[in-house]
Amino acid sequence: MKPVLQLVRVSFPERPALGPALSRAILERVAAGELPETARLGRPGRVVAFGKRDTASAGYRRAVAAAREAGYEAVERLAGGRAAVYTAGSLGFSRAHRDPSPRGATEARFAEMAAVVGEALRRLGVDARVGEVPGEYCPGAFSVNARGRSKLAGIGQRLIAGAAHVGGVLVVSGSAELRRVLEPVYAALDLDWEPSTAGSVEDEAPGTGLDRAEASILAVLEERFRLVEVEPDAALLARAEALSAEHRAPG
Repeated sequence: MKPVLQLVRVSFPERPALGPALSRAILERVAAGELPETARLGRPGRVVAFGKRDTASAGYRRAVAAAREAGYEAVERLAGGRAAVYTAGSLGFSRAHRDPSPRGATEARFAEMAAVVGEALRRLGVDARVGEVPGEYCPGAFSVNARGRSKLAGIGQRLIAGAAHVGGVLVVSGSAELRRVLEPVYAALDLDWEPSTAGSVEDEAPGTGLDRAEASILAVLEERFRLVEVEPDAALLARAEALSAEHRAPG
């Protein structure tokens, strides 16, 4: 029998800080045993998501200003890594795992998430592989790339007592837009990267679109889990509201 995985598909493109806040609220309740393991899949809208190392950078406020000047809201996300961009053509994905000793399975959780995304992309005709592309933005060993040359998805992880959150972004379309926004943001953070490594699914499989990419991810998940789609309850949304101020970038 397939394990049950609860699925939340709500997004907040008009209130970007509520997105990571909801994921954090879910993580807390999964850790407390008040929710089963829960995944999210949605369309966050135009957002630059900064990691903890970014917030400690001398250029952080300049980077936030650069994001907003480019027409994007700035948030502070749950997981580690460096700044990443959600364009209007991006999907956000995550899963909150219940684990009394979360450090022991960190790599396995990364590998599982990367495998799901990679398989979904291969079914769309992309030569998807797992691994860091030299010069990529927000570099990571479990990035999902095309042909070993173009980053399509990044994955990060956050551990708390009793649970782990694994999440990331898949760029379905808008790679030129992604580069336009990232260039001034990374310049402000004084980070070196190679813009040509930032790609999208539609660069590899033209005409894919958000609907097909989302459906492919869901199909892979449905083969592995019994998905139960739910709406966040009032208490969960209230906790997310309370946490959202902590995820808004300054200014």
